[in-house]
Amino acid sequence: MAKVESFTLDHTKVKAPYVRLITEEHGPQGDVISNYDLRLVQPNQAAIDTAGLHTIEHLLASLLRDRLDGVIDCSPFGCRTGFHLITWGTHSTTEVAKALKSSLEAIANDITWADVPGTTIESCGNYKDHSLFSAKEWAKLILSRGISDQPFERHEV
Repeated sequence: MAKVESFTLDHTKVKAPYVRLITEEHGPQGDVISNYDLRLVQPNQAAIDTAGLHTIEHLLASLLRDRLDGVIDCSPFGCRTGFHLITWGTHSTTEVAKALKSSLEAIANDITWADVPGTTIESCGNYKDHSLFSAKEWAKLILSRGISDQPFERHEV
């Protein structure tokens, strides 16, 4: 079986919330795809409820694209502690952390239900499992802890 970097990370050593570059993959034509760990809560100490995480996912899909060039995908971890962010090219973890912070600030302070994309039966595979209230509460909590651009030492942006 292939070795997956994320499964070799010592989850007891990281200090969430943070942004971490997991890997850069180089394609045969010279393209670079980067994978970032957007860790919102401390592993094995908290997990975001599925409805809140689902709503944060839908919002980050748009908000991060508005703030960063080359976003391919933003998908939640199965452990519900954060997201993978996949981009064309490479961004500094500081740049990604600032975009994440700004996105969470929008969720906490500005977003209304009308702003949440993909919440109908036609546009979502589990449209009943959303909570903007939960997304806002988690965003506020995460922001209160600060977003670091380093996983092992706190360096807030």
